[in-house]
Amino acid sequence: MSIKVLYIDGDGPMGGASRSLFEVLSFLHSRQEISPYFFVSSGSATVFYKRIAVDSLEVRGMSKFDNTRYGYYRGMRWAILLREMVYLPFMCFGLFQARRRWRDVEFDVIHVNEFVYLLPALLAKVIFKAPLVVHVRALCRDDQGSLRVRFLNWVFSNFVDSVVAIDGNVRRTLPADVSVEIINNSFSPSASNAPAPEFVAKFKSLSKETFKAGFVGNLHLSKGVFEIVQAAKILRDQGRDIDFIMVGGITLEDKGLKAWVLSKLGFAQNFASELNELIAREDLQNCFHLMGPTLDIKYVYDQISVLLFPSHFDAPGRPVFEAGFSGIPSIVAVRNASDDTFVSNETGLAIPAKDPGALAEAIAYLQDHESERARMGGNAQLLAQKNFVPERNAAKLLDVYAELVRVSNAKFNS
Repeated sequence: MSIKVLYIDGDGPMGGASRSLFEVLSFLHSRQEISPYFFVSSGSATVFYKRIAVDSLEVRGMSKFDNTRYGYYRGMRWAILLREMVYLPFMCFGLFQARRRWRDVEFDVIHVNEFVYLLPALLAKVIFKAPLVVHVRALCRDDQGSLRVRFLNWVFSNFVDSVVAIDGNVRRTLPADVSVEIINNSFSPSASNAPAPEFVAKFKSLSKETFKAGFVGNLHLSKGVFEIVQAAKILRDQGRDIDFIMVGGITLEDKGLKAWVLSKLGFAQNFASELNELIAREDLQNCFHLMGPTLDIKYVYDQISVLLFPSHFDAPGRPVFEAGFSGIPSIVAVRNASDDTFVSNETGLAIPAKDPGALAEAIAYLQDHESERARMGGNAQLLAQKNFVPERNAAKLLDVYAELVRVSNAKFNS
């Protein structure tokens, strides 16, 4: 009998976290190991979840409490809690609807896709009376002098039944006395869709001879997009023949009063509206190419020479290991990465965050040293095949579920 799991994902747009969850659940669902239900915020991710869902329920948004290393509340960022208060009634009413819709379903496990959504997860645990798995994908703020950190650690210890971290980097930011299962994210290169003809045409319009530095992800300032533009200018001025390939779009386009308020408070992240203007101002149209989003990520990695991941999060993101499957090394803004995700000078080059000069230097090095690029790319491929294959990681996640079911049944029968 398959395990009935209620999945909670508050992000909405399809991004790295939702794609990673979808990859592993698709494998488990194909083997009929799980019966997945979804309680999610409306967005593009729901299109994918519905492919495998027994049933799903969407809400306008979910309240979260961000205590990640990058996004924790301080100064004007406390104002973001106003948004969470707005989402609160939608979330609570949605959970009430879920309880009515699934009144005959006895969930074996509740699984929340990121720890910032602990509030809806804990409410769901009370409502559905099932053990809770918390997936931690972002680096947690680990300042032990913080009351918020101590409170969340207490919640992990007392109300969460199992904690899953996506890699050693994340594990290091969690309490040492909390049991954590490390299950790396997954990628199925063979599952990519065929690229749209117009998307392929954009790549074919580029010279086959140029060195190609690629970026994959949403066009957010926090992803280091501005630094990539500055690095492109530095390298263009040096006379280097490099095409910068930007694949991705924006998650949400804020307009009107909301956009103005977010901009004034310094919370606006989407950079797409300013990017074309900046490219034109710096006269980079001949080397900087905005390709737009695509579902066929594998095709992109097969076309580029190196992946750029100069994010401000101090962690290797999903594109790093996705590129690894194609034998492509990465340039990553990271300090002391755990060796299950990225090894500096072995699978790519590590640089400081927010440093376009260092980024430009790393790109130039890999352009000039083809043998090193090939060596690092080969190592990246071996690491990807070792740690990021869905079959292996799905089995680990299923073991987590099975153990929770076993413990729950033992308590019921005692």
